[in-house]
Amino acid sequence: MDQLKFLDFKTASLSKKAALMGRAGSSPFSSVGHSVGARFSQEFSSCRGSGVFTKASYSSSSNGTYMLKRAISSDDREKSAAENYLYQINGTSVSSSSLFSRNVKALDACDDEYGGVVVDPDRLPVNPAAFASMLRFSLSRWKMMGKKGVWLKLPLERSELVPVAVKEGFQYHHAERGYVMLTYWIPEGPCMLPTNATHQVGVGGFVINDKNEVLVVQEKFYAPTFADLWKIPTGFILESEEIYTGAVREVKEETGVDTEFVEVIAFRHAHNLAFDKSDLFFVCMLKPLSAQIKVDDLEIQAAKVSP
Repeated sequence: MDQLKFLDFKTASLSKKAALMGRAGSSPFSSVGHSVGARFSQEFSSCRGSGVFTKASYSSSSNGTYMLKRAISSDDREKSAAENYLYQINGTSVSSSSLFSRNVKALDACDDEYGGVVVDPDRLPVNPAAFASMLRFSLSRWKMMGKKGVWLKLPLERSELVPVAVKEGFQYHHAERGYVMLTYWIPEGPCMLPTNATHQVGVGGFVINDKNEVLVVQEKFYAPTFADLWKIPTGFILESEEIYTGAVREVKEETGVDTEFVEVIAFRHAHNLAFDKSDLFFVCMLKPLSAQIKVDDLEIQAAKVSP
């Protein structure tokens, strides 16, 4: 425990001490020590790549003087690196972060249900330099708080922040049309965050009428080995789309025929296909509700019912 020292506020006003403490590049403790002759011990907690900050708490004595109560160690995982400091001035609590913090703000984020944090993509700083500083500070803070995974979603219009995050140790997780998702695993040991989606899901519509005729199509674009090939309508399901709904939609889009789902009659599971992803393919039996065929000119060369 640091040696307790009393600071006589009769010697200098609080405003003067605040000014001395706020000098750029100086510690608030050293500033007070030089101005009024009081000596303070300092304990620092590292902020990754962004210097140090000091933590301390003070309390008033009965005669109106103030003394150092305790210094908070750098491994106090329950304390925020940017916490405000609480003072008792004549029995009144006063928040004094302007005096004893480095005035560095953490990124806006919320906790997830697995002990991690999700950064708010709508409240990112505009300046990349400010983002870098806040990101380093936030990582240090989250580490002390015992957080695990960090999810950082960067919208397309903020793509200039991607190299900044990568430099701080973030890794790509996945990307969509309007954003890229990056992650950071704080604890030592292997990353326990879930991986990106590993499968794509396709459907085929096996449309059979009362005459046991099957609806088949010939695609407009195909490999040479599939020339003159007739096949059932197929395609990928959309995001959040059910398998049976996707089958009905694909048949409608490619042939113009309305159908009703009956059952799944087959499926297969394959690996290392497009972009090294796995593929699930479901064949759905569908009952035709209309007979008129209207071919999709963008994808389909021809369509017909075949015995």
